[in-house]
Amino acid sequence: IPVTEKIFPERMKAAGYSTAIFGKWHVGFLPKLAPAKRGFDEWECFFGACRRYFPGGWDEVTHNGKKLKSYDYTTYLFTRDAAAFIGNHRHEPWFVYLPFNAVHSPMDSPPALMKRFKHLPGKRQQFAGMLFAMDEGIGMVLDKVRECGLEENTLIFFASDNGGPTGDNTSRNDPLSGFKGQLLEGGIREPFCVQWKGHLPAGKVYDQPVSTLDIQPTALAAAGAPVDPKLEGANLLPYLTGEKTGAPHELLGWRFGEQRAVRVGDWKLLNMGDGWKLFNLATDIAEKHDLSQQEPARFKELQAAFAQWNAKNIPPSWLMHGVLTESGKNHMRKGEAIDNEADDPPRPPQPSSNKGKSK
Repeated sequence: IPVTEKIFPERMKAAGYSTAIFGKWHVGFLPKLAPAKRGFDEWECFFGACRRYFPGGWDEVTHNGKKLKSYDYTTYLFTRDAAAFIGNHRHEPWFVYLPFNAVHSPMDSPPALMKRFKHLPGKRQQFAGMLFAMDEGIGMVLDKVRECGLEENTLIFFASDNGGPTGDNTSRNDPLSGFKGQLLEGGIREPFCVQWKGHLPAGKVYDQPVSTLDIQPTALAAAGAPVDPKLEGANLLPYLTGEKTGAPHELLGWRFGEQRAVRVGDWKLLNMGDGWKLFNLATDIAEKHDLSQQEPARFKELQAAFAQWNAKNIPPSWLMHGVLTESGKNHMRKGEAIDNEADDPPRPPQPSSNKGKSK
């Protein structure tokens, strides 16, 4: 992310918060783009798309600029240190970003958890162990918040960053179609939970479409910090409390490689690089029935809505994995999940973590 863009932790720090990250940092590996330059007081992370969960290999974990050579398992490491930061800063405003690398590939599960899920087949066994470790870690961090007496003064978000890459880690996005790297619902619809005890109703399901872009303005509003009107997200607090009715967004738009999508209400217009199709998500969540011929007026309406939204966007700053043709167009590899690692540092070949095991 260019340093000309002011990002979330920088805004929280400016609002008087002590800030920390524990986990994955995949928005620039150069020194000028490191967390210390982007608003974080304390930072423990690895640079790039993915890494081994155990010590060794590529993308070593770095804590405040010093590489860590000895630790047990990244999920446990990030959990412990995030909880410790909360405890150490309990008497002042704090902001913690905890992007676990779980359950991203490579598949690395602690041996004890492999045994716990030995009734599952190989790769699924590893996935379950990784997921269980993350679940335990989240519980430990929430326990620390409660232990510090801060549960009623802490706004908590939990979200995935995309749909599951089924081929890599056995995740399933049923009944949705598609997977990570696609703008089908299986690639962009994800778990999203919010908690603020005493301020937001407990156990409520909110049905209107929201976005992870909403996290920043919502948190800034809760902190009493100024919310930049140029931010695309919405402050969700009045919608979650019932103070406001209706939808936080008239439109949600996506642009990823050659893929395009826009959603207005229950209607979604999608182009996977092979032409525009129209779906009604209320009746066809799996996006199996193209209604562009039956609903020509709606089709044109959403095309115009996407064009208007996209006109405000800047050109892409980098290319996704794929083939750059002579025409300058970047073509995705068909039928597989992709991860943009164009900004990752070079890494040497690594031995497989499944050596000696049947696939």
